[in-house]
Amino acid sequence: MKRIMITGALGQIGSELTVRLRQVYGTDAVLATDIRQNDSEAALGGPFRLLDVSDAAAFGETVKEFGADAVLHLAALLSATAEYKPLLAWNLNMGGVLNALEAARELRCQLFTPSSIAAFGTGAPTIATPQDTIQRPLTMYGINKVSGELLCDYYFHKYSVDTRGLRFPGLISHSAPPGGGTTDYAVEMYEEAVRTGRYTSYIDKGTFLDMMYMPDAIEAVIQLMEADASRLKHRNAFNVTAMSVDPETIAASIRAHLPNFELTYRIDPVRQAIAEGWPDAIDSTAAREEWNFRPVYDLDRMTEDMLVHLQAKAAPGQQVNFG
Repeated sequence: MKRIMITGALGQIGSELTVRLRQVYGTDAVLATDIRQNDSEAALGGPFRLLDVSDAAAFGETVKEFGADAVLHLAALLSATAEYKPLLAWNLNMGGVLNALEAARELRCQLFTPSSIAAFGTGAPTIATPQDTIQRPLTMYGINKVSGELLCDYYFHKYSVDTRGLRFPGLISHSAPPGGGTTDYAVEMYEEAVRTGRYTSYIDKGTFLDMMYMPDAIEAVIQLMEADASRLKHRNAFNVTAMSVDPETIAASIRAHLPNFELTYRIDPVRQAIAEGWPDAIDSTAAREEWNFRPVYDLDRMTEDMLVHLQAKAAPGQQVNFG
């Protein structure tokens, strides 16, 4: 990658990925795009353009004008929001992927599109879920992700588009706010642990899901995009994960620093049903073997780093002593 365009650059992943890519490839080599603009570092720290990814002509023109050789297509409606707005999710998520694929085909760009553990569903093994297994999701977001995986494979085999992707687990970040995902409870728990010392989870105890700390996710994107293509047997939708946790597990890790942290429950039936349709723990062997994926952060190391950063950002009077 030499000149990179990012869609959804102000979202949960994009806001941190944009900053990191500019550190690695140079400020002027990374174009951030989104449907809105804000005062974040991703928007103000380098080239930025407004872009509606559902506008195919504007999508292609933006890639061409910037001279991008790689497009990282992150713009999407996430899992919980997609269940409340399924038609919008289909139109945005699938329309955006198709426009990204067409731009990559016409302009001979690399294309990264993230998938998700939501792409599995009923019938897939829930423990050590393999790279290749049945995928029958019962959520609109999961259906979008499976369809996107298949489309990326189609464009690779039919048009030789260099498509690559990761099946992300829940991503935890101290920088970007939650964006409507089912696993956002984990981010909220850390934030409330520092802010109030208590949290009410909408996901039930014993509901294990894969998670990853955002720095590991960002480095995984860069590592995959720079990987030797001859090593990639799967190319798209690699399983990646760093830990499998439930709310109680995260709370126990937080209490190592904040012993008085309180966790209670008020279950959201929509997001709980989504979570119960996802794997407990996936197998990332293919990613490890084909491009040397290795996460750095386990749960306790992530917890310590999250609390340090959130404590530093806390308003006066809201800071909690820990250590």
